[in-house]
This record gives sequence, structure tokens and C-alpha cells, in this order.
Amino acid sequence: MTTSDQDDNLPISMLNQLEYCERRFYLMHVLGEMEINVHVLEGTLRHEQAHQASADRKGDQITHRRIYVWSEALGITGFADIVEEQQGKLTPVEYKKGRMGRWLNDHIQLCAQALCLEERTGSPIERGYIFYFGSRRREEVTFTPELRQRTLQAVERARQIIAHRQIPPPLTQAAKCRDCSLEPVCLPRETMHLAGVGAIDPIAPAEERREYDDPIRD
Repeated sequence: MTTSDQDDNLPISMLNQLEYCERRFYLMHVLGEMEINVHVLEGTLRHEQAHQASADRKGDQITHRRIYVWSEALGITGFADIVEEQQGKLTPVEYKKGRMGRWLNDHIQLCAQALCLEERTGSPIERGYIFYFGSRRREEVTFTPELRQRTLQAVERARQIIAHRQIPPPLTQAAKCRDCSLEPVCLPRETMHLAGVGAIDPIAPAEERREYDDPIRD
């Protein structure tokens, strides 16, 4: 893969942003917006501590950390936090700051990593795991045909947004916007008010909000 080919690749992490919010994806990937706050820094430090490139063996399992993965067929590239190898079987593991939410953005990021590994090795990968620091537990993710198709659709949608160079409209889900580090740049309420297209949903009570984690923190 040449340098020019790499420059045209879509970062796998951006598929996470796109699935969470297309407008956020546009601001980050197309316009290069990035808001730094304490949550972003905390997530970055956690990744740096956990993801120094290395390989460790314990019994018949080898744990590879910070593995570069890519797919020439899909034009995507990125790093897998961890890839566990046992008897030739690979299992990607992604680390996230918060807790598992109702959205598929983390699952799609992990599935994209699996698609890259499958293309490089020629071997199928049935499942992976996401470790959420907020709950201190692994969540198993099965790479079903539906999730694979959703991941491919995310890649295609990202290409469309990049090609059209037109910022998508804001979300109407206040719970997603509330803690988003790009909210001061996105201005969802102001944008929708000026466009006259209605209001954002009311913000949920605090106890209902814990699953809406800002993907930029991870």
C-alpha cells in the first residue's frame, strides 16, 4: 500500500463518529474540528496506558497490542487496541471509556477491524469484545450478517458525505448532544431554530443519560 493510497483511506475510528452522528463525522473528518476537554484527555491517557505496541504470551494465547489494520477492498484503516490470538484464531478487543450504550457505533468500529483482519488473513472472525472502563467488564460482540452489512453501509455513507461536501443536519436527540464536545461548534439548537425545522427533544433526566457517551473520548 502506497502513501497516496493510505491518504485516501477512511479512518476506522471515524465510522464510530458517523454512526453516532453524521454531522459530528463531517465536522471532525471533513472540517477537522476537534474540541479538547477533560473527558477527551482522560480517554486519550487511558488508551496510551493500555495500548503500547507489544505482544505478550500467556499459555497458548498471544495478546497483540496496537495492531495496524487495513482493508484495501473497503479503503479503511486504523489501529486495533488489542488482537488476541489463540490457535490461529483472532479476536479483536476495543477499549472504551464509558459504559455500553444503546447505539451501534462501538460495535461498528469493532466489526470494521474484524473485516480488515479477515481480509488480511483469509480467516473468518466470529466475535470480538469491547472493554468498557465505566463498567469494568467486557461486552461480547457477535459479527452477525446484519452488523457486517450495517458496517459496510457506514463505509458507503461516509464516502457519500465526503463526496457531497455538505454538512448533515443536526440530530434531534438531546441526550446525544448534551455532552458532545463539539456541541459549541455544531450549535444544533441554533441551527434547527434558524432552519425552522422544529426543536431538539428534551434532555433526559440524569439517571437516564449515562449511556450517551461522547465517542470522541474513547
